[in-house]
Amino acid sequence: MNQAASPVSRRGFLEAGIGVLGTATALAMATPSAGAEAAALPAWKPISDRKIRLGVVGGGFGSAFQWHRHPNCQVVAISDLQPARRDHLMRVFQCQKAYDSLEELVQDDSIEAVAVFTDAPSHGRHCALVMNRGKHCISAVPAAFTLDDCQLLKETKEKTGLKYMMAETSYYHQDVIRARYLVAAGCKLVYSEGQYYHDGVTALGSWKNWRRALPPMFYPTHSTAYYVGVTGKRLVRVSCLGLPGKGEEWEKNQYQNPFVNESAAFHTSEGTMFRCNVFWKCDAGGETGLFVWESTPRRNVPDHVPLPPTLEPGGHGGSHGPLVNEFLTAILENREPAVNVYEALAMTAPGIVAHQSALKGGELWKVPSYDKA
Repeated sequence: MNQAASPVSRRGFLEAGIGVLGTATALAMATPSAGAEAAALPAWKPISDRKIRLGVVGGGFGSAFQWHRHPNCQVVAISDLQPARRDHLMRVFQCQKAYDSLEELVQDDSIEAVAVFTDAPSHGRHCALVMNRGKHCISAVPAAFTLDDCQLLKETKEKTGLKYMMAETSYYHQDVIRARYLVAAGCKLVYSEGQYYHDGVTALGSWKNWRRALPPMFYPTHSTAYYVGVTGKRLVRVSCLGLPGKGEEWEKNQYQNPFVNESAAFHTSEGTMFRCNVFWKCDAGGETGLFVWESTPRRNVPDHVPLPPTLEPGGHGGSHGPLVNEFLTAILENREPAVNVYEALAMTAPGIVAHQSALKGGELWKVPSYDKA
């Protein structure tokens, strides 16, 4: 593992956090623009009649994103290692061209971009392969499982100059969209929380059983998006604790992970605090967060993004449609997508380091930066 992460002084972290709360003039725990109607946005308008030629890899979660319903996209090929899932993708996207693997699909020169919804441990390697074949890439979360793969993604994106986006669903939750507008308008966020609760996730079927005993903080982005995806700032230091699981699954596994639940306290680049929970054993579910403002926001701000009339908001809190639209629009406009490689790694790497902290009993660790030099 990349050794850029390292332990730091716990006392310095705690004193900085206490100082932030002590200077807050009027703390307000509230959903942004609570009690007010969301501001309206102009309707979606096409910017081009061009259709991006897309390949979709991964017949599970990959079939939940309705690429073929966007007026600027055509699914020209699909792939999955399992024949039944390949057939499912062909039916969903009304696509007749199928490949047995991602490695075969990326050789197809007619494909401009690839949606990578493969097993999570392979995301970093698979996305690097896609970009090295000259194709834009959108990936399911998380961006990577190791700091080495974080570095690989950054270097590959910068070398190729292609578009990379992570399909982080929390980024387009209504409360996160509202909070992002409030920060842009000058409202001061002094504390925030994000949590992802998914009871029994390690028992779900997965390719090569990658979910079995999965370290919770290896899947942090649904939570970290509640800070990084709102402010665009960074999580810089972390102390994390873990709750040990019970049974053979947690005594011996491929990750050498003893924890079923993990809770992390982060120090941010703004000097504020962010708390992040990822639990696999709990009587709760979903991706949620909380924002504490310096003073209660009284602004009427949007809580959605405009979509083509043919594209529905979709699952995970209405985030699937916005993610599809943002990736395709970024390519058409030749700009970086909202959750680009730097934002994706800023949401991903803190969890990887947080797990190392938990293994050390809550030792305070520095989170490495993967921002553009």
